[in-house]
Amino acid sequence: MNATTKARQSRRKSTDAERKLWSKLRDRQLDGHKFRRQVPIGNYIADLVCFEKKIVVEVDGGQHQTEIEYDKARTLWFQSAGFRVVRFWNNEALRETDGVLQAILAVLAGEVSPSPWPSPIKGEGTSARRGRGRGTGC
Repeated sequence: MNATTKARQSRRKSTDAERKLWSKLRDRQLDGHKFRRQVPIGNYIADLVCFEKKIVVEVDGGQHQTEIEYDKARTLWFQSAGFRVVRFWNNEALRETDGVLQAILAVLAGEVSPSPWPSPIKGEGTSARRGRGRGTGC
């Protein structure tokens, strides 16, 4: 299966958190920045990407607790290709949508450097990720 087919399947299987965030980012709603969702970049599929600013936004669910090494390799690959990666937990995208959007705006504006790891939230995350800050490194 090629990357484009996988991306199409990923779009159909989006999580509630991805759909909610996408509804706020699509059609240049966030300060005129164009985002695309479930886009193949190299061997990986980015949840959301702004090619203009080379920012990948990842929305992580509980399954990422067991995929730490894969996520690290994926993040390093995106970074080596010149992308900045910012991650948020599903809970953040669903419950703190406005805060997540403000954090993405700050990264887009270059006000903060993103942390490629989401903050641990009760029920999601592991001690290996503790202390790495919110999705923006704030």
